[in-house]
Amino acid sequence: MKIQKVGVVGCGLMGHGIAQVAAQGGHDVVVVESDPKALETGLARIDKSLAKIAEKAVEKGTPKEQAEAARAAARARLRGALGLETLADRDLVVEAIVEDLDAKKRLFATLHPLCRTETIFASNTSSFPIAEMARAGGRPRRTLGLHFFNPVQLMKLVEVVRTADTDPDVAAAGFEFAKACGKTPIAAKDTPGFVVNRLLVPFLAEALRMVERGDASAEDVDTAMMLGCGHPMGPITLADYVGLDTTLSILEGWRSRHPQEPVFAVPESLRAKVRAGLTGRKVGQGFYRWQGDKRV
Repeated sequence: MKIQKVGVVGCGLMGHGIAQVAAQGGHDVVVVESDPKALETGLARIDKSLAKIAEKAVEKGTPKEQAEAARAAARARLRGALGLETLADRDLVVEAIVEDLDAKKRLFATLHPLCRTETIFASNTSSFPIAEMARAGGRPRRTLGLHFFNPVQLMKLVEVVRTADTDPDVAAAGFEFAKACGKTPIAAKDTPGFVVNRLLVPFLAEALRMVERGDASAEDVDTAMMLGCGHPMGPITLADYVGLDTTLSILEGWRSRHPQEPVFAVPESLRAKVRAGLTGRKVGQGFYRWQGDKRV
């Protein structure tokens, strides 16, 4: 089951990166957006990223002509579109739209009659059940999760998530696709948060609960995990960086489905920050103040 033609729905933060690495991996890629401006912005990000990769390759000793040829070849394999009908001939379609389960289910239901029966559907969700999307899309045996990490161009991991219904050949094709994109795939079952976020999000929540209880200050919790465990960023800084609204949404979703799990309890300080609109780095204020990508 060889994946050659790839479709990506969504050209935003994650989608443009997935489209880019798929093209760099030798695939024929169509990236679809509903908004012309968003498509233009996403393609511009891809152009900038590919140019930077070529520049770095030259700095490391690659002949300029060779680096430029690789950039041009990857870009030639990728095109943008505004209609889902352009995905009709794809071997794989990766969903990378807004993190809203109902929106994702509607998308897969719309794609089902448009795409070939052999087409594999994949979601880049970080937290929602793949099985629910698979049922909505009408092809549970040919649906899986392909969870890339941000920034896609730099992060090496892809979680290949299989449901109880996912065909083993489909999961294997997902592994090979991730490898072709230059990533290291791992296998995960369709459980809350898969591997990374199942460990990470409760960790962030417990750090906030420690501060709420007065066990330590936010700064000291972050310093402890950086210097004591070698983490590049403390958990509360990381929550700000990822987005407090994103963290809250994940926890609330898990809590509603698994109310008996104490690690999914939502810290009140997290709710309060989101209610106040202080969602972290992207707005310049969360538990810390930010200027761009820097904590101040």
